[in-house]
Amino acid sequence: MAVNLRHLIPFFDGDREEWGIQARLLRWLTFLWLFMGIVVLFSASYPVGDAYYGDGLYYVKRQLISILMGMVGFNLIVRFPLRYILGMAHWFVVLLLGLIIVTLIPGLGTTTNGATRWLALGPMPIQPSELIKPFLVLQSARIFGQWDRLRWKVRLTWLFIFSVVLLGILLQPNLSTTAFCGMTIWLIALAAGLPYIQLGGTAFAGLLLGIISITRNEYQQKRIMSFLNPWADPMKNGYQLVQSLLAVGSGGVWGSGYGLSQQKLFYLPIQYTDFIFAVFAEEFGFVGGMVLFLLLFGYGTMALIVAMKTQNVVHRLVAIGVMILLVGQSLMNIAVATGALPTTGLPLPLFSYGGNSMIASLLAAGLLIRVARESSEAEVVSLEEKRSAVKRGRRRNN
Repeated sequence: MAVNLRHLIPFFDGDREEWGIQARLLRWLTFLWLFMGIVVLFSASYPVGDAYYGDGLYYVKRQLISILMGMVGFNLIVRFPLRYILGMAHWFVVLLLGLIIVTLIPGLGTTTNGATRWLALGPMPIQPSELIKPFLVLQSARIFGQWDRLRWKVRLTWLFIFSVVLLGILLQPNLSTTAFCGMTIWLIALAAGLPYIQLGGTAFAGLLLGIISITRNEYQQKRIMSFLNPWADPMKNGYQLVQSLLAVGSGGVWGSGYGLSQQKLFYLPIQYTDFIFAVFAEEFGFVGGMVLFLLLFGYGTMALIVAMKTQNVVHRLVAIGVMILLVGQSLMNIAVATGALPTTGLPLPLFSYGGNSMIASLLAAGLLIRVARESSEAEVVSLEEKRSAVKRGRRRNN
């Protein structure tokens, strides 16, 4: 398929008027979500950038570069037939799995805060566990969507590869991303209608693996204990959650006002990544939080409409997987910031600072829009085929 070079220009969609209504709505919802994220990141990161780098725009500039890179992939995906993208998904899964394994080799992975999740292969560190998410959605949709037609050898091969991916991420260690990726794959399998016995056994194995990880890693145990009662140790293990709750509570109904968060002034840790929602809630209050929830609800609803509309089972599973990846991860991040879940390292998609997360989120959004486009185009083709069949029938009768 030939690609016009102008299609690589971010935000340029000269043929968008030809898209179906769902694809166009999802495109604008994605851009709205992205714009809100940049606005909030500017406020949340300015004090830290100014203090540590002498440039309040330090994080925003780097995020904009990631957005430009992600938009190139976004534009390519919304224009490529999904069958081609699905045909390449397994190669990306294997490649990124290899990079995950490389992070575990001493001296090759970059360690930050006790976790080795990055590879320094250029100006922007690569985090394979983030980049692999949209390709896990694609490949799991492809495998589970054709489950009944696959030989057991193929099934077991990919179940083994998925398990190695999860194990590799867990060993970094990164329990939260492991759990989320595992749940995403499991929910796609559930949506595909796999037998409950197989799903139940897999869920039990995943739960057992999580328990083993918690018993072996002291920091994960401390996170669980601080989640149950953050006020028992508010200056150490419970500090992050306590400061996040203070930020969310300080927002009140209408918020303190844009740029006026007090908790972001070196009280709330990593306020521009994992706890960016706390800054958002403090500055925009309950009303702002409800606006964000409405955006997530609208995005999730559109994703479900697209999933129900498409006739291709694999495409339907891709749409469901992307919904879990973007909306589900957003809800989990918000739950952490409000104390409903233990502290994790999951970013808020299209909000949190991080080039790998931004690129992966834009690729996932592009996949959902591509599914929406193909489901709409399929209807048009189907209608034309029906008309042609009617005309051929009339000719025969005459």
